[in-house]
Amino acid sequence: MDQISIGKFISECRKEKHMTQAALAEKLGISDRAVSKWETGRSMPDASIMLDLCELLGITVNDLFNARRITMDNYKEIAEKTMLELRQREESTARRMLTLEIVLSFISCFYLLAMILLATLLNLPDWARALIIVGGSAGFMVGMCFCMKIEQEAGYYACPNCGKRYVPKYFTVFMAPHVNRTRYMRCPHCDKRGWHRKVLVGNEDSLEL
Repeated sequence: MDQISIGKFISECRKEKHMTQAALAEKLGISDRAVSKWETGRSMPDASIMLDLCELLGITVNDLFNARRITMDNYKEIAEKTMLELRQREESTARRMLTLEIVLSFISCFYLLAMILLATLLNLPDWARALIIVGGSAGFMVGMCFCMKIEQEAGYYACPNCGKRYVPKYFTVFMAPHVNRTRYMRCPHCDKRGWHRKVLVGNEDSLEL
């Protein structure tokens, strides 16, 4: 998926509709700076406004991702290629987020241990030692909460009963017993409890961790 080509295509379609960047941005409820970033290939439109953008430009999502208007002759082939690219992109994003979770968890643990050692080794009054340990514990808990948020949002959980993939609420993930990234939760689709595995993408070909 070539962001620069997509950006040029957005620019061409916008000009065909005789719209300025500011006019397009106003219709989408965003800043013209965001439109400029799309057209120069520095970023992609958010999924939340992609359909509205395509409607305003008179194109389909497939057209947008392929940076050209798709004809019916090659529509199926292009659609399959686009879906594959989207799945690969989703998987790659989930992997990066889960890697970040691991890094952040190690930093949080190191910070807590460093504070405990600091309080133990320095010649300080008891209240100061306690304050350092409390500060270390607080930093550790904040870091773990961020790790939990990353895990909740990255990828999906797969129900062992109905096979559905879904993103649970943060509180559900926080309260669920777990072994690594497999959590014991209730499925919002079949309403059955089970050990739900973390997967990277939201279809039947999801890659298990």
